[in-house]
Amino acid sequence: MGGLENGATYNHNSVPSTNKTSLSPDSIINLDQGDPTLFEPYWRKMGDKCTLVIGGCDLMSYFSDIGNICWFLQPQLGDAIKGLHRAVGNAVTDGRHFVVGTGSTQLFMAAIYALSSPSATHPVSLVAAAPYYSGYKDQAEFLRSGLYKWEGDARTFDKDGPYIEVVTSPNNPDGAIREAVVKLGEGKLVYDLAYYWPQYTPITHPLDHDIMLFTFSKCTGHAGSRIGWALVKDREVARKMTEYMQISSIGVSKESQLRAAKILGVLSEGCQHFRTAASENFFEYSHRIMRERWESLQNVVKNSKIFSLPKFPQDFCNFTGKYTDSNPGDARNKIPLLLLIISSSFEIGQPNNSAVCSSVERVF
Repeated sequence: MGGLENGATYNHNSVPSTNKTSLSPDSIINLDQGDPTLFEPYWRKMGDKCTLVIGGCDLMSYFSDIGNICWFLQPQLGDAIKGLHRAVGNAVTDGRHFVVGTGSTQLFMAAIYALSSPSATHPVSLVAAAPYYSGYKDQAEFLRSGLYKWEGDARTFDKDGPYIEVVTSPNNPDGAIREAVVKLGEGKLVYDLAYYWPQYTPITHPLDHDIMLFTFSKCTGHAGSRIGWALVKDREVARKMTEYMQISSIGVSKESQLRAAKILGVLSEGCQHFRTAASENFFEYSHRIMRERWESLQNVVKNSKIFSLPKFPQDFCNFTGKYTDSNPGDARNKIPLLLLIISSSFEIGQPNNSAVCSSVERVF
């Protein structure tokens, strides 16, 4: 799923159109970005557990931890990130440098800056295996930097010299578990692990890569806080990423960091009660919501006779202690719009039209 043509939007009060539309078996539905507000009910239920009071005289300095490479990282956020990864078991944090960013978008740019060489005679090639998140290309080309050059699909890349491959796993947009594709000698890897959380995919082992990017928005749904973090092995790479952040935004909002630390702490605490009657863990809740949405979408697509969805095998999740399905996160907020488009694509009187509309109503 790529960009949505003409900036179309979805409205919860919309109803399927009665206009007749004919679609061929080769039709593709293109959708723009989603908005993770589907998790709001859970966090509303948490009440004051996530409430944070900040006084007018608080957080006035640029600096958070002058002894840290990432000097603007609030210690509370660093502790919360480490605690959550240990509770979930999805990434190695020991011996890593933490770099905080304004979402993982800024961290992606910081990473390719840190892995590029200003003394190189040619820009380093930047690739990702198709299908890839369209934002990579947009971000890489936006400033027309001489440090790096977007070269497209990693599967067809065959140039000599240094390169950077972005590995998104689970992948956006198709949800596939990915490893590096290019096998040439001078490559460096950046792993975008935004969706490597239990509500989207089974957690099979803690990942251990040189640069791993995560984002608050995909983990908990709090996209508006604009917080992301990188786990970085190499000290010099972490220093250069911090340098990029310093030049581009002189750090990251402390208010957002403390809010994220508070919520991640509540999330980690909930993991201690996982599979007990004490409370419903966020990952249990969000996995159920994701599963319900995917089941609804699968029913509609099955009845449509036009569209298809990929099938994902079950795998054992170390976090849940059982075999679970993958629920690709890129469609988590696009499914109602997807269903609306599919249901309105049938000509009136076609045999499957009523079944499709009934499925759409159940999702809403």
